[in-house]
Amino acid sequence: MNPDTGTTPTRTRFKVVAFGVALAAVTYLDRNCISTLTPKIKEDLGLSTIQMGWVFTIFALSYGAFEIPSAYWGQKVGTRRVLARIVSWWSVFTIATAGVFNYPTMLVTRFLFGVGEAGAWPNAARTFSRWIPAKERGRVQGVFFAGAFMMGGLTPLIVNQLEPLVGWRGVFVVFGLIGFVWAFTWYRWFRDEPTQHSGVNKAEADYIVQGRNLGADHHGGWDAVGQLAKNRNAWTLCLAYFSNSYGSYFVMTWLATYLTERRHFEKNELAAFAGLPLLLAVVSSLSGGVITDYLTKKFGAQIGRTGIGVVGYLIAGSAMLLAANEPDNRTAATLFALAFAASMIPIASHWACAIEVGRENAGVLSAIMNTFGQVGSLTSPLVAAYLVDKFKNWDLPLYVLAALYTFSSVCWLFVRLKPTPQDTHTVTA
Repeated sequence: MNPDTGTTPTRTRFKVVAFGVALAAVTYLDRNCISTLTPKIKEDLGLSTIQMGWVFTIFALSYGAFEIPSAYWGQKVGTRRVLARIVSWWSVFTIATAGVFNYPTMLVTRFLFGVGEAGAWPNAARTFSRWIPAKERGRVQGVFFAGAFMMGGLTPLIVNQLEPLVGWRGVFVVFGLIGFVWAFTWYRWFRDEPTQHSGVNKAEADYIVQGRNLGADHHGGWDAVGQLAKNRNAWTLCLAYFSNSYGSYFVMTWLATYLTERRHFEKNELAAFAGLPLLLAVVSSLSGGVITDYLTKKFGAQIGRTGIGVVGYLIAGSAMLLAANEPDNRTAATLFALAFAASMIPIASHWACAIEVGRENAGVLSAIMNTFGQVGSLTSPLVAAYLVDKFKNWDLPLYVLAALYTFSSVCWLFVRLKPTPQDTHTVTA
């Protein structure tokens, strides 16, 4: 640690947040590009809608299966090493996607892509649990997800400009190379504990360590999973998160096709409306992070964390129902975007609660919650594909989304959080 003992804290933790935002952006860049490229991939490889649904699902399957092992590994050896490995691995298979030549090779490549990316966000949550005081976590999580959504919203526009120059295969190569830059820089600069970093003075180290409200880090191991399985708040957080990932994965997989086939948008208008939900989610996730911290400080965790979950998902469900029934194409696409953005208002509360309920096992609980979400990601493209294939109706997937968002709103009603005596911003299990 820097020997500087000045009373003004350094701000190295904000650079850690910047790395986290860049990580979130790269994950959404690499995930979202395949959605925009789906029509060309289907044509080039001769894939059906059902086969493309399985391509999307195979990623979610491997991603979900390796979430908890990757989070446990990060808890065991530190997120510096694990996140560098994760980003390097998925970058390899982003580039490898450019070399697929049929349906089986696409399935294998996307499965391995998911294996590599698993654990990225839980390990980011663990990083924030070590580096960010509890009272700043809502805002930090909001900024983190805003970075992901901003890049996700811009991805269709970037792909539309890049693909004519390098082809759909070249897009995967260019995007894959970006991840290697992040992994190299992260590994050289980051340290697992703020007290180990040369850029952190004593004032900042004390501010972080005294404010993060974590128990003794005993590397809880697989016992942590058993402990969390007995925790009602952990279960409710996980169930509520299902719809969040379900909706996100619909946007990342089928939204462009829905807008083309159901709403009849063409190239330029399609790119704008395909990116709109994620661009609006930048504002909603940032706002949600600020609001949850403010309300928690003002009224306590019960209102500050859970109230925003109830309201956000209720708005999302209502707006999605309106979108499914709206005859005007532009209005329907806008309502869909607003519904998705509203579902992201509680996302900072989700991850802040996962850190604060999990405490020393924050990474593991974050992974379990995200694994529940990946069940949503796993089913989302297949449910949509089979509903459309059987009933020839693109409105049905939106009705499913409306029902799931409403279910998440109800789930948040059953979360019970109490402030600790030491810090009114923090909740206990």
